[in-house]
Amino acid sequence: MRGFARPFRVLIAVGTLVAPGLATAAATDAVKPLPVLKHLYRRPESIPFPKSNPFSEAKAELGKTLFFDPRMSGPSTIACATCHNPALSWEDGLPLGVGKGAKQLARATPTILDLAWADLLMWDGRKDGLEDQAMGPVTSDAEMSLPLPELVSRLSALPGYRSLFQAAYGDDRIDPARISGAIATFERTVVSGKAPFDRWVEGDETAIPEPAKRGFMLFNGKANCAACHTGWRFTDDGFHDIGLKSGDPGRGGEVPNEPSLQHAFKTPTLRNIDQRAPYMHDGSVTTLRAVVRHYNDGFVQRSSLSNEMRPLHLTDAECADVVAFMHTLTSRDAPVTVPLLPMPEDGE
Repeated sequence: MRGFARPFRVLIAVGTLVAPGLATAAATDAVKPLPVLKHLYRRPESIPFPKSNPFSEAKAELGKTLFFDPRMSGPSTIACATCHNPALSWEDGLPLGVGKGAKQLARATPTILDLAWADLLMWDGRKDGLEDQAMGPVTSDAEMSLPLPELVSRLSALPGYRSLFQAAYGDDRIDPARISGAIATFERTVVSGKAPFDRWVEGDETAIPEPAKRGFMLFNGKANCAACHTGWRFTDDGFHDIGLKSGDPGRGGEVPNEPSLQHAFKTPTLRNIDQRAPYMHDGSVTTLRAVVRHYNDGFVQRSSLSNEMRPLHLTDAECADVVAFMHTLTSRDAPVTVPLLPMPEDGE
């Protein structure tokens, strides 16, 4: 079935399809009664892990340790958690990411929140799943800049890491596949908690205010947000040109022969979205109110523009209601504990 995954994803990216079971946003509020709409956004009961990389507590703990270790970078100053900070909803709070030598990168740092359900990762979809993505920033010269042989050598020299690999995999062999598998396992456990919206979906009418309830109906109707932000994670995992003033080709750089994917970027999750300003792939939009105004009538016209981008004619009050709804998607999660990192033993 993998052979069909990418063509189907491209069709979604063009903006002509939505996820199975979901009506197009323009018609949702007219066709779907509120209980049905709520059901479409219910949280799953468990985290999916691939058969090729099954979950274990020991593997997740190894992955977490690697994720927070700055020795995963060439200069030993940048960890995965440097850019994917749990205190900032697993982003960095900057308009654009920062890499080796404190040099600014071309795109914003995306969150790793709720990626257990995603594929075709990165803003342009160039990584096919978490295992594929894990080593990308590590080996990128612009980001962490550490060749894999040196990474393996560094970790192998630390008895504490050999013990962690032994616990996770049954022996202490350290190689890139095991490193990426452990990091991917940890990342799949990074899941947003239950938000006020989820309590409302489950039947607590006091969980969210009346403006947010109106915003939810607008989100699925006049505001057209659900055309791309579908399902419990509020993303179709597709790629869309939303009319930003940017020359970045986005997904078009990976699929150059598909005109509709030029300037198209992956739809981000809206979970915990009010903790992740600034917004968009280039960090060019600073507030959620400005995000709604962009979709209302602030986009630029070009041939690759998504079919879903059109003037919405939202009033100021309606824009405020949509923003009020998005605030209900934020969970108050327990603080993340930082692991103790393996250190050289005396005499080494």
